[in-house]
Amino acid sequence: MTRQNAVARHRPVTTGLDPDKFFRLLEASAASEDMGEISIARSVGRLREAGWLTDDGTVDADLSAERLQRVGAVNLSVGRLWEGHMNALYLARVHGDERSRERIAELVNDGAFLGVWGADGDTPVVPAPNGISLTGSKNYASGLGTVTHAVVSVSSGPQVRLGLVDVRDMSRADPSCWRMQGMRATASGRYDFDGIAMGDILWLGGPGDYLKEPHFVGGVWRIAALQIGGAVGLLDSAATILRANGRLEAPAQMGRLSACAIRAFGASALTTQAARAGLPGAHHAPSEVAAIAAAARLLTEEVALDAIRTVEQCLGLAHFEDGSATGRKARDLAVYLRQAARDAYQTRVGEACFEREGSLWTLL
Repeated sequence: MTRQNAVARHRPVTTGLDPDKFFRLLEASAASEDMGEISIARSVGRLREAGWLTDDGTVDADLSAERLQRVGAVNLSVGRLWEGHMNALYLARVHGDERSRERIAELVNDGAFLGVWGADGDTPVVPAPNGISLTGSKNYASGLGTVTHAVVSVSSGPQVRLGLVDVRDMSRADPSCWRMQGMRATASGRYDFDGIAMGDILWLGGPGDYLKEPHFVGGVWRIAALQIGGAVGLLDSAATILRANGRLEAPAQMGRLSACAIRAFGASALTTQAARAGLPGAHHAPSEVAAIAAAARLLTEEVALDAIRTVEQCLGLAHFEDGSATGRKARDLAVYLRQAARDAYQTRVGEACFEREGSLWTLL
């Protein structure tokens, strides 16, 4: 590690506020947000107060990765929404022209909270036959009622294009179709784009730009950071319960927890490497950046699944009781791990590592 990176790793993850209090507040809200007693918008407001809603992960990759991990550890639903906002800012920076970047900066300064909605509903979001409006819907749209503007994929395949759309019209939103066991605080669901005027869309790039590397798969390091953060937060919560009950020092308990924590150290380091790989001036080719990010995403998934199993073994039935903090964290984490295209990521990593002699070493 260079001196510059060492300094970055020891830079505070919060600026101008008490980090312990900041993360404690995010964690304290998680249970009530999960039950729908309070809106997740309050926690998003805390991110804004901390000055984190202008971060797209490119100014300081180490710091961004660490912040995502820390937020994921205490409140994964908040982390999910924040990652979407960061992703939207990043996509605007790399695909948008000067006018669109300036407009998005104005929106965020005026209080906008962004998302990225890519999963099509029963009918994909495409230009309507009249050529002047959209038709179709998005599923799994996270942050209904909190996200004000979403970067939406329009059309599909090589013609897919990104556009920023105002999504504050809640008459178009249907959160009732989100019937998942976890990530309930994200207020995810379906959003209908029928009739939204093409002229009201702020386009980001042209057809096919969205799929270009290192900006597509290369950006999944943010998801990996939240995943490993969620895993570490789950382990930490379990240790707190065991410590309070005088059970932590049992060799079997310590062995289970430490074995999982050791793997988490490695996954965290790979995630930070993936974040650095996509920075301007990094020596990796775009395909290599994508492979490193995909590898981080795959490894953090494995470690997180291990963490869920470990905590179940450590706590037993208490973990499954109503109101269990570890139970809620495990449910959120299990749902968040189920991202699309896992097998495609595995293939992409294998091809990058072994397509030619010596290619594996270029990724290390």
